[in-house]
Amino acid sequence: MNIFRTLGQKPWLEDANPALPLNTVPEVDTNAAASIVLRFIMAIVSVLFFLFIITFLSRSQYPDFQALAGQPWQPFTDASRLWLNTGFLACASLAMQFGLRGARLTRINHAVIGICAAAFFSVLFLLAQLDLWQHLQAMGFYVNSNPANSYFYVLTALHGLHLMGGLIVLSNVAFRVWYDEAPEALAAPLKLCTTYWHFLLGVWLVLFALLTSTPETINALAAMCGF
Repeated sequence: MNIFRTLGQKPWLEDANPALPLNTVPEVDTNAAASIVLRFIMAIVSVLFFLFIITFLSRSQYPDFQALAGQPWQPFTDASRLWLNTGFLACASLAMQFGLRGARLTRINHAVIGICAAAFFSVLFLLAQLDLWQHLQAMGFYVNSNPANSYFYVLTALHGLHLMGGLIVLSNVAFRVWYDEAPEALAAPLKLCTTYWHFLLGVWLVLFALLTSTPETINALAAMCGF
């Protein structure tokens, strides 16, 4: 009889939680899933910018490539405008961290201030980048006049688009501030946004260093990559 009892067992049913109906789908941890998606997005963005940087270094070895820094007449020899824009983005990143800390401490006012300040400095950064574009065009540094110019416009445009995407997601988080009655529920999505802002700041610092490099530095980097 023990043999027949053993053969008649259905372990896939016995292991199920008896308190749940058989057709019940287990709940998915949305925060963990969102974290995985964010890591995937940052990995793709990192690869994208890495490939652009590699092609930048490869293209720099052609005679028609003229770096944007190094000589007095080059626009980024004086990188004060870029430093100002970097300061705006750094303030946005710090504001995100401040808002995240407020959300973790369930201080909704601090979280709101951090989100609003981050959005303000991010938009200010984008406007400053557009103003820099106009400044370069006024100086005669057009998109098609030099490969280095083209890379500057493409890289800064891609970075700006990713920042605009982050602002769209952040606006959704801001709506949670107004409609969610539990301030502690704000910490998880705001943490993801903060990570993304820190990531974009890191990407911009790499682009800043690359675009303000002298021809000697660019050639050295190209040589290290085998170009």
